[in-house]
Amino acid sequence: MKTTILMKKLFNLITILLLSVAVFGQDIKVKNNVFEVLYSQSLEQPLWIKYRSTNRPTNVNRGHMDFYKEPGIKTSDAEDYAKNIYDKGHGAPAATFSDNMENLKQTFSYLNCILQDQYLNRGEWRLLEEQERKWDDTENLTVIIRVYFDNPVKRIRTNAAIPSHLENIFGLKPVKSGSVLYF
Repeated sequence: MKTTILMKKLFNLITILLLSVAVFGQDIKVKNNVFEVLYSQSLEQPLWIKYRSTNRPTNVNRGHMDFYKEPGIKTSDAEDYAKNIYDKGHGAPAATFSDNMENLKQTFSYLNCILQDQYLNRGEWRLLEEQERKWDDTENLTVIIRVYFDNPVKRIRTNAAIPSHLENIFGLKPVKSGSVLYF
């Protein structure tokens, strides 16, 4: 009888600890077929996103796709982007991975979503993504997006962190001497 009670208490304690790590753990690294990300659950934003941009054909349309949460990971959500100046900015661009529906859908994970000022997302960021697709016509790119935050971190009303700036690094291959471009 005492062993059963002790086992139940131990089971409950382990469950609580595992849930705490899953929900409140600081950073989590995730890799799928499209991108690799180091995601901060406390900031509810990626710290960096890495992907390969190659000359893929456009075979599917994003239609009315929207971002989705990943089970067991504390990410930003639709409420974070409601009634403010921020867009759901893709890290790995949807247009780059519209070769098939599975790849396209993976770009709509909140793990790949950066809180971006609407003018940045619809302006210079969009133009940089278009340039990337021009470059990948002739070269395979490794792209790393680093996301930075002020100290102390600024947050929106729902508590998601607001990035202070982004760094986009393009590694171009094959190039005889190798090239890296920073933006």
